[in-house]
Amino acid sequence: MTPERLASIDPATGETVGTVPVTATDAIPRLVFAARQAQRGWGALTHAQRAEVLRPAAARLKQEARRLGELASREMGKPLPEAVGEANYCADSFAGELDEIAAALADFEREDKRVTSVLRFAPLGVCAAITPWNFPILMPHQSVLPALVAGNTVLLKPSEETPLVACEYARILNEFLPADVLTPVFGDGAQGRALVLADVNLIVFTGSRETGKRILGDAGPGLKRVILELGGKDPLVVLDDADLDAAAAFAVRNSFRNAGQVCVSTERIYVASSVRDEFLRKMREKTLALRQGDPRAEGVGVGPMVNARQKSKVLAQIDDAVGRGATLVAGGEPREGNFVAPTILADCTHAMEIMREETFGPVACVQAFDSVDQAVRLANDTPFGLGAAVFGRDVARASSVAERIEAGMVGVNQGCGGADGCPWVGVKESGYGFHSGPEGHRQFAQVRVISRAK
Repeated sequence: MTPERLASIDPATGETVGTVPVTATDAIPRLVFAARQAQRGWGALTHAQRAEVLRPAAARLKQEARRLGELASREMGKPLPEAVGEANYCADSFAGELDEIAAALADFEREDKRVTSVLRFAPLGVCAAITPWNFPILMPHQSVLPALVAGNTVLLKPSEETPLVACEYARILNEFLPADVLTPVFGDGAQGRALVLADVNLIVFTGSRETGKRILGDAGPGLKRVILELGGKDPLVVLDDADLDAAAAFAVRNSFRNAGQVCVSTERIYVASSVRDEFLRKMREKTLALRQGDPRAEGVGVGPMVNARQKSKVLAQIDDAVGRGATLVAGGEPREGNFVAPTILADCTHAMEIMREETFGPVACVQAFDSVDQAVRLANDTPFGLGAAVFGRDVARASSVAERIEAGMVGVNQGCGGADGCPWVGVKESGYGFHSGPEGHRQFAQVRVISRAK
């Protein structure tokens, strides 16, 4: 029997944060039908008109950013400053994002000697947005906003781990939207699959590679449009001329941020043999300076795993690696509750599961290399291809290494994030379609070409 309420549990304390009503799977076709009816009116507006309907939500989101951040911190264990920062980022960028989406989707012309053609970005219809728990405000925001401005109606199914903050985000937008344009759906994988199988036109999913493959299979018979942002196993290559302080600082920050529960966390670190020991010393020193604990306590930089299952998975990978010859440089010890200590493993190899499968926890795995070709081969020895980074003082050399890494986003002496307007994109099994930036926004619409003879 399906439970009537879905409880959200604070992973740091085990306390119930709140509950939401579970959406019965047999109710989802009716919700999709209502969304399709609402889409007729919503889709009849222009992109600019839809953006104007949504624009007042920016101020409301800003007003409630602190409360939303506190709620997100309680639901998934993110340190409070990071959670509030996530909410503020969405609020502060809201108006600019609306303008960027509307501009990306505006009609434009192409012509030759014979024909003038208008390229028009029309709504696809009904969108199912299935979002993860690790960025419980940002991920719904990046899925819902372009879908709505493109003229689609949206059924938003947040992770069962973080339903409350997504519910509040939808509530704020629904203060300004017509009825049934944005509908939250609550539950677990059963509700997600029911949405995928329902009469929707677009499925936007952020989550694991395995779930993404199932979604793609279920969407195939109906030829539904699918945008999948999937997992990563991001490499960091530290060349022999790298600024080791900067490289170690980046490695610690990007491996342990949000307790490693980030799709572009640095999970594999390949270090030139000549600087391995010095790099590990610096990284260990910076790791031991981190404070872990209650994510609402001042100065805490690392919170808990989202649940006991995720903790067990991470610890099992650590145990397997140590059993196969990895050396514990820091962390690794068991802690109470859902906490896993920030852990550095050296002497790792690709025979270890932790170097092949996504960890999604606070573990940094280090392997030495003797040549750049070896480093590139190791970095590319994975089905994943989301983000990567290369550190080296010779920027031209580091950039040439970056060009050879098979990832959708590669940073040189920085993280993988690009300039404003760049898409968020993965290659290989880390992405199917992409989002953000003008190119990403256009994936939420159907291109139509209307031509007339001169």
